[in-house]
Amino acid sequence: MAHLLGGEALHLEYPTKVVFDSVSLGVNEGDRIGIVGRNGDGKSSLLGMLAGIREPDSGRVTVRGGVTVGVLDQQDTLDDDDTIGHAVVGDRAEHEWAGDARTRDVIAGLLGDLPWDARLGDLSGGQRRRVALAKLLSGDWDVLFLDEPTNHLDVEAITWLAGHLKRRWAPSAGGLLVVTHDRWFLDEICTMTWEVHDRIVEPFEGGYAAYILQRVERDRQAASIEQRRQNLARKELAWLRRGAPARTSKPKFRIDAANELIADVPEIRDKVALQSLAVSRLGKDVVDLLDAGVVYGDHTVLKDVEWRIAPGERTGILGVNGAGKSTLLSLVTGSLEPTSGRVKRGKTVKVATLTQRLDELEQHLNDPVRVVISGLRTTYSFGAGSKAQELTPGQLLERLGFSSAQLSTPVKDLSGGQKRRLQLLLVLLDQPNVLILDEPTNDLDTDMLAAMEDLLDSWSGTLIVVSHDRYFLERVTDQQYAILDARLRHLPGGVDEYLRLRSIQDAEPSRPAPTGGAAPAPGLQGAELRAAQKEASAIERRIEKLQQQIDKAKAALADHDQADYVGLGKEMQRISALEAERDDLEVQWFELTEAIG
Repeated sequence: MAHLLGGEALHLEYPTKVVFDSVSLGVNEGDRIGIVGRNGDGKSSLLGMLAGIREPDSGRVTVRGGVTVGVLDQQDTLDDDDTIGHAVVGDRAEHEWAGDARTRDVIAGLLGDLPWDARLGDLSGGQRRRVALAKLLSGDWDVLFLDEPTNHLDVEAITWLAGHLKRRWAPSAGGLLVVTHDRWFLDEICTMTWEVHDRIVEPFEGGYAAYILQRVERDRQAASIEQRRQNLARKELAWLRRGAPARTSKPKFRIDAANELIADVPEIRDKVALQSLAVSRLGKDVVDLLDAGVVYGDHTVLKDVEWRIAPGERTGILGVNGAGKSTLLSLVTGSLEPTSGRVKRGKTVKVATLTQRLDELEQHLNDPVRVVISGLRTTYSFGAGSKAQELTPGQLLERLGFSSAQLSTPVKDLSGGQKRRLQLLLVLLDQPNVLILDEPTNDLDTDMLAAMEDLLDSWSGTLIVVSHDRYFLERVTDQQYAILDARLRHLPGGVDEYLRLRSIQDAEPSRPAPTGGAAPAPGLQGAELRAAQKEASAIERRIEKLQQQIDKAKAALADHDQADYVGLGKEMQRISALEAERDDLEVQWFELTEAIG
C-alpha cells in the first residue's frame, strides 16, 4: 500500500522527562490506527508531531507530496461570534453543501439537535466540540488525526461516527489515526493499534480485542512485566472472548490462542457469592419506584416508571441528553420526590454517587494523598466467600494505579484521572451498599479503566451506571434500561436494541401525516390484526406474571440460609431462567406491536 506519512528517529523531551527516544513509524493507505497508553506517556504528543502541529526535538516527519492532513485536537479554536452553519460549511452556497451527501450525513449525525444559525459563544463545551468535529469531517482529507473525538458524544453519536469513519476511510482510501479511551470505538474502527509506553511506540495488528490478546502473549513471555498488569489484561481478554456483546460473532484474534491464555481465568464475577453478600447487607428491599413520575411545569420528564431494584443488581441506564437520566438517579438517591407515584426505600439502604464533579475532594485540595487517606478505616472488605479480601486504603490506591511516590502529592497537583480515581476510592470506602456511577470514565486511560472494572467486580452491592462509554457499561453491568419517551424500558438486547429503538423513534416524525382525517393504515388488517392484538395482550400478561415471580424470588433470597451456596446457586439459576424467558417475551411483544402499528 502507498505510504502517506511517517516519522523518523523522533525524539521529544520535557525538562524532567524524555517522552520519545528515536521513534520511527509510518502510515500507509487504508491504515486506521488507534493509539493507546497510560495518561502522560505521550499519546497526544505523538499525534501532534505526526500531524505537524508540534515540532520534535530531533528527527523529522515526512508527508508524501499532495497529501492533505486534517486535525481534531483538544484545543477549542472556534470563533464565539460565528454561527454553527458558517463554522461548518463556511461560505459555500446552500445548494452546494446541501447537495453533498457526505456533508448532509455529518450534519445529521452530529448537529441534528442544534439550531443552524446558533451563535457558537452560546453553546456548551460539548456542543462546541461537536461543531469542531463536524467542521473537520465536512472537509476533504487524505489523513485524519483525531484526539479524543468521542468526548461529549452520546452512544448514538459515537456509533454514527464509527460507521462514518469506516465508510470514508475504507481499506483503499487514506489514513486515520485516533487517540481515545473508548475501547468499543477502538475495536470497531481500527485495523492497527499503537501502544505508547516507556518512550517507544509498539505496533499491534487489529483493533482493541486483538491488541489485548497480543499484549497478554507479550507479557507472558516477558518475566519482568509486572504481574498485576498482566493479570488484568488476561481477565479483560477472558471477558472479550467469552461473550462480550457484539464481539462473539466477529472474532478479530486467534481463537485457539485466546482460549489457551484464558483457560485458567475464572468468570469475571462470582455472581452467586456477590448476590448473597448483597442480600445480607441490604435485606430484600432496596429501592422501588412504583408508578413514579416527575413533571416540571408543563414538561413531563418521567412517567409510569416501575422499577424494583434488587440486591446486587448491576444496571446500566441509557438515554439521550435531557431524557431524564439525572432525574431518575435523583429519585433513587432520594434527593428528589416524584410528582406522582411513590418511591419506597429499604431501611438499610446507603446510597453513594460518583458524580461528574469532584466535590468529595474540594476540602482536600492542599492535602497530600497520604493525609487524605490517613483518617480512613484500617481495612476494608472486598469480594465474597473464599475470595474476600481485607485491603488497606493504601492497597486500594495501589490497585487504582497510584505509586508510593504519588502518596506525597497534594490533591490539587494530581491529574484529572488521578483525582477521579481518588474520588472513587473515597466513595467506595464510605461503604455504601448502593453505588451510582454517573459518567465515571472521564479522564481515565484504558489501563485505569480495566483497574476500575476489576475493583468493581469484587464490590458487593447494587450498582447503577450512567455512561456513554459502551464498553464500560457492558463490562460492569448485567442488564441495561433506557429512558424513551419519558418511560423506563428494559433492553433485553442491550445497547444494540437501544440504538434500534432510537433509530425508529427518530424516523417517526418524518413519516407522512395522514390526509383527510383518516387514520394511518396498520401493518396488519382484519383477522390477522385481531390475532396479533390478542397475542400481544397475552404476552403482556405473561411478562407481568414473570416479573412478579422474579421479584418474589429475589425477595426470598433475603430469607435463604446465606451459608447454603448450593441452594443459593440453584435459586439464582432459577431467577436467571425466569429473566431470560421474560426478555425473550419482551422481544416478541415489541415485534408484534411494531407489526400492529
